[in-house]
Amino acid sequence: MSAVPRSERPPGRFRRMIDRLSSSQEDLESEELREDTETTGCTRIGDADDRQIVTVTGTLRTVTLRPRAGVPALEAELFDGSGALDVVWLGRRSIVGIEPGRKLIASGRISMSRGRRVLFNPKYELRPLGRE
Repeated sequence: MSAVPRSERPPGRFRRMIDRLSSSQEDLESEELREDTETTGCTRIGDADDRQIVTVTGTLRTVTLRPRAGVPALEAELFDGSGALDVVWLGRRSIVGIEPGRKLIASGRISMSRGRRVLFNPKYELRPLGRE
């Protein structure tokens, strides 16, 4: 018998396999995105506060053209497994490479709009497609 209580021991290979089989695809993708955030040294979106300067990473879920005050604005939802934020490029109708499913790193100041986190005109870096 081990001196370490069962609940404090790291799960074994069989337990991890059972957990992965019983998890939904969305849960698995969220966990992978959270791990990616940690390995790149970025701020988790769920931890970002209003007016904080951050660097975040994640996958673009949606990309839409939504005019703001009569000015074209390309808007995308970035998700990192801990939360989502809107990334908005004012004055742009499209940007090559900005498409649903694409991973990117974005930097800027978080603001709140209608209860959602928003990054306006961030500096960004497109991540390679496929496995990294």
